[in-house]
Amino acid sequence: MNTVTVETPEAAPRRSWQQWLIGKPLATAEAEHQTISKKVGLAIFSSDAISSSAYATDEILIVLGLAGAVALSYSIPIAIAIALLLAIVTISYEQTIHAYPNGGGAYIVSRDNLGENAAQIAGAALLTDYILTVAVSISSGVAQITSAFPALYEWRVVIALALVAFMTVVNLRGVKESGNAFAIPTYFFLGITFLTIGLGFFRYFTGTLGTVTGVEPMHTEVVQALSAFLVLRAFSSGAVALTGVEAISNGVTAFKEPRSRNAGITLILMSTILSALFFSVTFLAQATHAVPSHVETIFSQIGRTIYGVENPLYLVLLGGTTLILIMAANTAYNGFPLLAAMIASDGFLPRQLTFRGSRLVFTYGIVGLAGVASLLIVIFRAETTALIPLYAIGVFLSFTLSQAGMAIRWWRSRRLQPGETVKQLSSTLHHDPRWRLKMVINGFGALCTLVVMLIFAVTKFTSGAWIVVIIIPVLVAMFFGIHSHYRRVAARLSLDSFGMPTRIRRHRVLVPVSSVHRGALHALHYARALSPDVTAVHIALDPEAEAKVRAKWEQWGDGVRLVIVPSPYRALLEPMLGYIRQVAKQRQPGEVLTVVVPQFVPERPWHNLLHMQTAVILQIGLLGLRNIVITEVPYHIEGD
Repeated sequence: MNTVTVETPEAAPRRSWQQWLIGKPLATAEAEHQTISKKVGLAIFSSDAISSSAYATDEILIVLGLAGAVALSYSIPIAIAIALLLAIVTISYEQTIHAYPNGGGAYIVSRDNLGENAAQIAGAALLTDYILTVAVSISSGVAQITSAFPALYEWRVVIALALVAFMTVVNLRGVKESGNAFAIPTYFFLGITFLTIGLGFFRYFTGTLGTVTGVEPMHTEVVQALSAFLVLRAFSSGAVALTGVEAISNGVTAFKEPRSRNAGITLILMSTILSALFFSVTFLAQATHAVPSHVETIFSQIGRTIYGVENPLYLVLLGGTTLILIMAANTAYNGFPLLAAMIASDGFLPRQLTFRGSRLVFTYGIVGLAGVASLLIVIFRAETTALIPLYAIGVFLSFTLSQAGMAIRWWRSRRLQPGETVKQLSSTLHHDPRWRLKMVINGFGALCTLVVMLIFAVTKFTSGAWIVVIIIPVLVAMFFGIHSHYRRVAARLSLDSFGMPTRIRRHRVLVPVSSVHRGALHALHYARALSPDVTAVHIALDPEAEAKVRAKWEQWGDGVRLVIVPSPYRALLEPMLGYIRQVAKQRQPGEVLTVVVPQFVPERPWHNLLHMQTAVILQIGLLGLRNIVITEVPYHIEGD
């Protein structure tokens, strides 16, 4: 055994602007100390679901408003139906958390019980939903700002992009730090919202609750009569309140031990709070005769009616609502990188997504999420109503797959005897005496969410849902394409049935030379240390430069032969590659051809913009040649 492990003193990371921006690097051993409590977990993973109470009612009323003001009264029964659906999904995911304590949610459950195809569909659906969560949450938060300050409406896209940048930086600082930073806004929102709701109900029951006035309603004519289709469409719009419920099951590993218990309690607390907020806001919207409007949100109308526009508590409510809507994006910032890393570790996304940055977070996932969400914000002009039709199909598809997978899991467990276990890919299956009850719960939940998904897809299809219906299959195809590539690469790199490589008997070296200078001679000396068979190659672009190269080479070439390749059309790369291919064809068995590329490095990186970067161009072209070794020899220019 010739393997030796050597421990050396590790130098402290150098201070840089990155440390100032995202904090000092964390050692790998500190990962276990980055776990969070239930209190912080509620702020991190529940902000998306809880914040949806600020716009879900708007979406219901916008659809019902198409049938006139009388139809708005149907918002209460719709809210009750959505609350019941939330209860079913919560019970189902609570079982998932305990069955899969290592997290993963719909992706891992589908992979274990439904197969790889279902797992990638669930993964694509959830990744799409996380991206839309950032775009919708930030846009909705900006809508609250413009409700209070209408003059900022034209700047909504710029404000939204600035908020995405802020969220990205905070999350790059680490899960624990982002959780601590966002816990205060979350609990502040809950405090001011429950105060507003409590005061609203008090005034309602005492007969002192006023009605909404001075609101510019949406300029829409009554385009259709009240029908079952319209009610279902309103139901599907309001069902966005359930988005984010799955986040806790995806991030169980972020909780302190006992992880499953803490995550399960947090899930129940989140669902209880969400149900109370959503129903209360919908009830008060009807009691105050709030109307759907592009200019002022329902939350703003209720707050203005209860407090009065001059009351500071009205602005405090809008401020708290804006903060929670912005914080809602944090759920996606925690869920997307973790899920993307899981999919990447299975070989269905680029491996770079598994990389943990200096703060033990998945840096590439966070930055990628921010980039795609920003693009959506620009395309849809930060309009929440325009983004909502794209929203929720992905999450309800993942709900359906997750619960169907759990139902199959309980069905399989019936065959096991007490104490008998079967190892699955991500969990251990064991006998459960209550498998029938659990299977019924998950099966019924899968059926309910499937129906909602289909309703959403049909009712929102022409409004933009068709985009997601197309994107998810495209993403799945991309996943399998990436996976196929990684499998081919692994097969080509495998040492199975691999014989010993041919021993190198002769080494031939080529040195491209654009001009004769210190950097070229530095590379030439290195090449001569590799082999006595060295050839310098110059591409002659014009006669005057060629003459200078010949003259200098006579003086400084140290006897190494120089090959001049004419280029009458002033091409650099093609003649060089042509000559290298010609030499490569003449190789004998056991002969290796190495191209040593000289490159000078200025003291300041931006000085590279002042030079031709010939070496970089050559390297890019040479990488396309097979069975040829490419070596770059840098020459650092001191005192530049």
